[in-house]
Amino acid sequence: MSSTTSITIDPARRSGKPCIRDTRITVYDVLEYLASGMSEAEIIADFPELNSDDVRNCLVFAADRERRLVGAA
Repeated sequence: MSSTTSITIDPARRSGKPCIRDTRITVYDVLEYLASGMSEAEIIADFPELNSDDVRNCLVFAADRERRLVGAA
């Protein structure tokens, strides 16, 4: 799996939501765009500060979080 080191959590940015690097774009934002049918290429075109690794890292981050939630139950 890919590394999620590009995902940062800063209480001063977007109320502490996980963001991509030092941007204000959250993991949730990217997941919402993907869920609404946007392609990776469309997301990157709209947000040129992102790259393919960033989009994949959002998916890895979400999968890791889900795995921890299911494992805790």
